[in-house]
Amino acid sequence: MALFDRNQRQRSPFCSTATFVAFVALCLLGLWVASSPEAVPAAISLASAEKQAAAAKADVKEEDSSIDATNTVKQGSANVVAATGDAKGDQASARDQTFDDENGRTEGGDLVKPGSGGDTDGAAGKGAEEAAAETDANNKDATGGLDQAATDAKESAEQAVAAANDAKESGAAVTDRGTPKNLTFEFDDENGKMDGVDLVKDDGNKTRISEESAKVEGAALTVKPVAKSAATSDTDAANTAASTTTSSEEEKAEALPTVQAELLTERAAQNGSFTTQAAESTEEKKNRAETKKKKGKKGKKKAAGGSAASASSASAWKLCNSSAGADYIPCLDNEAAIKKLKTDKHYEHRERHCPAEAPTCLVPAPPEYRDPIRWPHSRDKIWYHNVPHTGLAEYKGHQNWVKVSGEHLTFPGGGTQFKHGALRYIDLIQGALPAVAWGRRSRVVLDVGCGVASFGGYLFDRDALTMSLAPKDEHEAQVQFALERGIPAISAVMGTQRLPFPGNVFDVVHCARCRVPWHIDGGMLLLELNRLLRPGGVFVWSATPVYQKLPDDVEIWDEMVKLTKAMCWEMVAKTMHTVDDQVGVAIFRKPVNNGCYEKRAQKEPALCEPSDDPNAAWNIKLRACMHRVPEDPSVRGARWPEPWPARLGKAPYWLDSSQTGVYGKPAPEDFAADLAHWRKVVRSSYLTGTGIDWKTIRNVMDMRAVYGGLAAALREMKVWVMNVVTIDSPDTLPVIYERGLFGIYHDWCESFSTYPRSYDLLHADHLFSKLMPRCKVLPVVVEVDRILRPNGKLIVRDDKATVDEIQSVVRSLQWEVRMTVSKNKEAMLCARKTTWRPTEVETR
Repeated sequence: MALFDRNQRQRSPFCSTATFVAFVALCLLGLWVASSPEAVPAAISLASAEKQAAAAKADVKEEDSSIDATNTVKQGSANVVAATGDAKGDQASARDQTFDDENGRTEGGDLVKPGSGGDTDGAAGKGAEEAAAETDANNKDATGGLDQAATDAKESAEQAVAAANDAKESGAAVTDRGTPKNLTFEFDDENGKMDGVDLVKDDGNKTRISEESAKVEGAALTVKPVAKSAATSDTDAANTAASTTTSSEEEKAEALPTVQAELLTERAAQNGSFTTQAAESTEEKKNRAETKKKKGKKGKKKAAGGSAASASSASAWKLCNSSAGADYIPCLDNEAAIKKLKTDKHYEHRERHCPAEAPTCLVPAPPEYRDPIRWPHSRDKIWYHNVPHTGLAEYKGHQNWVKVSGEHLTFPGGGTQFKHGALRYIDLIQGALPAVAWGRRSRVVLDVGCGVASFGGYLFDRDALTMSLAPKDEHEAQVQFALERGIPAISAVMGTQRLPFPGNVFDVVHCARCRVPWHIDGGMLLLELNRLLRPGGVFVWSATPVYQKLPDDVEIWDEMVKLTKAMCWEMVAKTMHTVDDQVGVAIFRKPVNNGCYEKRAQKEPALCEPSDDPNAAWNIKLRACMHRVPEDPSVRGARWPEPWPARLGKAPYWLDSSQTGVYGKPAPEDFAADLAHWRKVVRSSYLTGTGIDWKTIRNVMDMRAVYGGLAAALREMKVWVMNVVTIDSPDTLPVIYERGLFGIYHDWCESFSTYPRSYDLLHADHLFSKLMPRCKVLPVVVEVDRILRPNGKLIVRDDKATVDEIQSVVRSLQWEVRMTVSKNKEAMLCARKTTWRPTEVETR
């Protein structure tokens, strides 16, 4: 039992008797306290002086309030606020406690919440232990020893009660929806320590503590709701033999977050040796303008200093008034801007045209919406009512894309070019070119004109990751189908502007009858693929011109042969149409050096000017030119990355110690520290401390990804992560691709190019506070609401003031705030989007 120290020296029979009497006196006193709640105030005065002296002693002993998790964890430096959600109004007292195992350490032991009972229960147990030890040392005769033991035991129990009441009086946070409980922690996330954490967890309109264990690097803290009166709880603290029963409320709370506070600060983020996409694109526009001797157009100004706290109450939210209805994408459905276009022959009407003011209306949900079918079953079928469109099934039904089957839409796994299934087609490509080596050499793939993305969906079986891309066009909801299935995809078109990816990053680019006119306009669209394709990477083309002999097909094939030869692409494989497969494939490889460019008799397509940056991709017009291949062995693109999965955890060869990383360390060390950082967060917090059922998570977006550490840490999970690198942050997107992950450039002052209800989890690490100088944050939270599926989760890590504002907005949206944690000026929020929608529609 905790009242007896097994490491103490052997006592005499007389002293053992004294200790036994002290224990009996303590038990009797506990019963007396339980039956006489009016005695509690008196106990406060008895212990106040000793308590203040003990606190002063502790302050002198420890200059730093951060205590390593392997040492004694003392409660009293901050607040962890959680209410039971019983709504009956009974208020149980909080208490200060010190948790120790028999060696004075928490390592490998359980930290038990006050009121949970058991042999290691709290301050009262420790007080009795100290009383017994003091009796041993000071008493000379049997009668005096017994009397002193009883007196000391009584005083120790009174001190425990006093501590509880002092804690209650000194700052127990009270909410109007439940019973207040104070637990205090210290947590230093960088060193596995606890340091000044404030945790609030909310279950819908009720706030309560989870029954799950909170794991802290070698220790476990079990926290359970206690639906008892203050007097009964105090009795439990004094009586080590008391037991705690599990209530039905605890069972209901099992999906809620644990008391886990894995907070990580910004770590003095900076640009380091990285430039930003905004700077790259601005410089590119400037260089082009100087070349043409014209002034560049000024970028549109963003509203500055936006505060999320300006959110209205729930009654003020309105539904968007758009002809797109439940499928509204603000930057792709801007009807007013599209009507003003002078031409659409280059698909200008399918490109991004964002509203001058980002919308703050909410997108309605389809009637009868249901939680999506879980992966991998979702690859084969989805709920019809979640994407209630049959046009594509009717138009492409004979081509095995999608079929209507009762309340489901089913995906047979085929497509126009792979009627016998995507896996067979994928293996056909590898058979034609074994060097493609899916999942080893070829890891990151771009699928242009993806249809319903079955190609990318089945490449997961080969451990390859595919960015599927298609426009929001007459092929109704193709990208929406892909996302609902749990397959990565974005709505985009190859039109007049560069795609939002850096240069030289994709291992493979694929086009299966994608209807893109590659050969027109000087081959400008194919030259965009050349920009994106890694030197030595391949372009897989399986359109009808490859294997059919119709006049139009023959003409297109001849033009493609001329163009690819002029681009120095080598045709490394070609399979002709067979009766069995009914498809042909041509595979072209991009050169690994510039020798061919210099030997060309015809200099068309032209080489780009040396000043033309292939990585500048945000709102940059296409040009019909080719960028030179990097040949310096220390430059990115000069060498193929490590085989997958070795490339995931290894810093790219082109990051060297002379470069400064985002967090101020030499770049390779910065990369390694970031990976370790996120592995720890995922292991210690996200998988166990947020109450998220990861079986329901498939589509994840890291809204500010830096090196892609979160995605790398989630590798073993059955999820995929869209890594977003914001245009005003360090341009680390090439690093993300180099390690075998993928992502996209984006400006969160605008809407993202995806359908509503696309993602299961959004993660925003110090994003919102960085947006505030440039644009209003409220529309960004509304965009988060648009992107997230109902019951999807949002994790925000930011400064406390920003997190508080975000929390205010999501509460007004009727979201369930599952947990908030604060440490000094840093905070974390975990919230769940609900199915709530307003009824009023905005006026145009």
